[in-house]
Amino acid sequence: MKTARQVMTELKKKGSAQTRKIYGNHGASENMFGVKIADLKVIAKQIKGNQELALELYDTGNFDAMYLAGIVADGSQMTKKQLDHWAKSADWYMISEYTVPGVAHEHPKARELANKWIKSKNPHIATAGWTTYAGIVTTTDDSELDLNEIKTYLKTIENGIHDAPNRVRYTMNGFVIAVGGYVKPLSKQAKATAKKIGKVEVNMGNTSCKVPLATEYITKMESAGKAGKKRKTIKC
Repeated sequence: MKTARQVMTELKKKGSAQTRKIYGNHGASENMFGVKIADLKVIAKQIKGNQELALELYDTGNFDAMYLAGIVADGSQMTKKQLDHWAKSADWYMISEYTVPGVAHEHPKARELANKWIKSKNPHIATAGWTTYAGIVTTTDDSELDLNEIKTYLKTIENGIHDAPNRVRYTMNGFVIAVGGYVKPLSKQAKATAKKIGKVEVNMGNTSCKVPLATEYITKMESAGKAGKKRKTIKC
């Protein structure tokens, strides 16, 4: 069984200056080796199921190790305290919007956590909240969702998305897309919200990335026959 030190050594060997530059352009801190996501997934297969190792890797504060931890960890086995710790420790959107929600949406109290994080004044925590709730609607049967609560959030987005912090705007927009594409009873309302908010401006750093137009994205999902078809996970 591999130790955290052995995994960190392997990550260091897999890192490259080119990937570090790409991640840096996206806003990552310098605490990284620059390992491609595809390589992280290969390593993840080797340590799959090692929950304690995943927790230890996350606590290194190294991006590559933190992202790897999110692939390996089983969110349903984590405590709310551990998930809160992960959310508070996330200092880059790749962690707060992918790694943390990837495990949080698997937890039995995912909705409770999402609601708590959404209210946070810390943008990284708030984005983790919106993306976690988007993960919930993406993977949970409509009959088990709190549709009234989701409606309220759509209204909140309509009224406040353009005044929200930068990445919070991005994840709010993603929430509208998730509801419109995966929650049949609220598809009409989500599309109305998407139309009202229109184009969402987000500073994407020194990259060519663009914010998806919610109306177009939902329409594409419908045209491809993917609307309403739940996913098993949002991990990627």
